[in-house]
Amino acid sequence: MTHVTKGDVEACWIWTGSKNHAGYGSFSIGRARRVGAHRWAYENLVGAVPAGLDLDHLCRVRACVNPAHLEPVTRRENLRRGVRTEHMAMRTHCPQGHPYDEANTGRTGTVRWCRACKRDRNRQRRQAQAGTLSNL
Repeated sequence: MTHVTKGDVEACWIWTGSKNHAGYGSFSIGRARRVGAHRWAYENLVGAVPAGLDLDHLCRVRACVNPAHLEPVTRRENLRRGVRTEHMAMRTHCPQGHPYDEANTGRTGTVRWCRACKRDRNRQRRQAQAGTLSNL
């Protein structure tokens, strides 16, 4: 792999070639097929990624292609482990300032949402619908 800055087995192997918009290394095989550099490294140095699983960067470095830093996991687990998920979980209030407490927090899977904001959106939607119906 010519586009890799490689350290020892425990260090990240940083992809220095082209990267996609999210910062993951990528390259083309042939004319049409784009391949994730980390996926290619894992499949060629470890083996096939089981069907239905994603590769999670345990090191949290998207440009890393060290197969020792990659673990096949479900998409749900990969998202749960993500840095953005940790950042969102640390928030104590919604963007409008309502608290994320037991009474005001709804959950759909691993996603939480503000009940006060949802009530406001529903009220606005009902008022808009009522205004449309009265114009008929």
